[in-house]
Amino acid sequence: MVAALLVAAPVVAQDTTDGTASTNESVVPAPGRPSILPNRWQEDWSVLADPAVPRKPGDALKYVPFGPGGTHYLTFGATLRERLESNDAPAFGIGAARDTYLLQRAQVHAGLHWGMPWLAFVQLEDARPFGKARVGPVDRNRADLRLAFVAWQGEAFGGIAKARIGRQDFALDLQRFVSLRDGPNVRQSFDAAWADVEHGPWRIIGFLSHPVQYRDVRAFDDTSGSSQRFHMIRVERHVLGRNELSYYHAWYDDDGTRYLDAHGNERRQVDDLRLAGTRGPLDWDAEGMRQGGRVGRSTVDAWALGVRAGVTLDAAWTPRLGVQFDTASGDRRPGDGRLGTFNPLFPNGYYFSLAGYTGYANLIHIKPSITLKPTTSLTLMIARGLQWRRTAADAIYVQPDNPLPGTAGTGSRWTGHYDQCRVDWTWHPGLTLSVEATRFHAGRAVRDAGGHDGHYGGVQVAWGW
Repeated sequence: MVAALLVAAPVVAQDTTDGTASTNESVVPAPGRPSILPNRWQEDWSVLADPAVPRKPGDALKYVPFGPGGTHYLTFGATLRERLESNDAPAFGIGAARDTYLLQRAQVHAGLHWGMPWLAFVQLEDARPFGKARVGPVDRNRADLRLAFVAWQGEAFGGIAKARIGRQDFALDLQRFVSLRDGPNVRQSFDAAWADVEHGPWRIIGFLSHPVQYRDVRAFDDTSGSSQRFHMIRVERHVLGRNELSYYHAWYDDDGTRYLDAHGNERRQVDDLRLAGTRGPLDWDAEGMRQGGRVGRSTVDAWALGVRAGVTLDAAWTPRLGVQFDTASGDRRPGDGRLGTFNPLFPNGYYFSLAGYTGYANLIHIKPSITLKPTTSLTLMIARGLQWRRTAADAIYVQPDNPLPGTAGTGSRWTGHYDQCRVDWTWHPGLTLSVEATRFHAGRAVRDAGGHDGHYGGVQVAWGW
């Protein structure tokens, strides 16, 4: 994998075997051609200044030099993702019917590299559903500006300083709560100013941002404004070798929000602590978040905890035995002036599954899994998820944080269980195929509300140049 261009954001690695992505600032450049990355601005095509690097059709536009040293150049590229999805019970069939449709995401981009310190990047996107019964803001965004920023890097404060300003996106850690939102058709962007400083094992990050609000009335009509804000101060440190310890405090504001037990302007303050690392065949990632503040006249008192751990065996097909545990608070006593429903902020749909049956609020979730790699380009994951809600006084939530009608204050805590299978195959450099199937066996609380079992299937082809 190619190193990032040392601009101001975490490096997002290729999707891991369970469909999520993680951050990694220590990516080592591989010899030869760059890989196609989820964030296209992180690709370093200056390697084509070396005539020994193999050439392919289209390389004349991947590296267009215009200055000395090989680091002044223009680069162009494109990405196309086609995904066919079928779901016979969106929201467990409550208020929604069977739906089969095609999601298409097309992107083109251009990057101007002015030596090592500067990068100007622009990406346009056209995202459309075909045959979808219900179309929302995350499904369609025709002909609009997805990214447009200027980034700089240099030495400062005894380390490396980075800054970026403009329309950009963020991905933190496993993307439980702050993600690229790559699962739906329209990814999440922010109009933001970002800065960070790295010194030895330490890294300090700060940003001010307004999440982009997606419209689809005409081309280039997306906007952001003061009604929604997301700001953060984050500190990271390597501990016990290369293990990662991080803490951040964030401010999340949204005007005119509505929960089952509160409504009004939302002003949440967030504290997040995470420890992730490896030791021999073991790997782990544990993250806890506390939320305070207010929604209208109600006080917020919410929290969440997510843990992923696994062991990779030295055997044929490199099996990894994994377990995932997630829990998030719900509102225990409606009408008491205290809101306990957790807000998952900007979650990643891949984190549970693409089916959308599981939202990160009022949740207890346990998911054992096994991941196999028959070849270096083929990954197979099989899992079973068991799901409860923390309190029956609050609703069952589906992705991202939508309450299931008729479930609040009734029924048992048991939500149900699901079986999931996913296959990822890198067919050719820049061309991948993914297949995912999920069956959710609905529990009594879902059935009493009028829901039923759900079956989801998806086939995706993604191409990048």
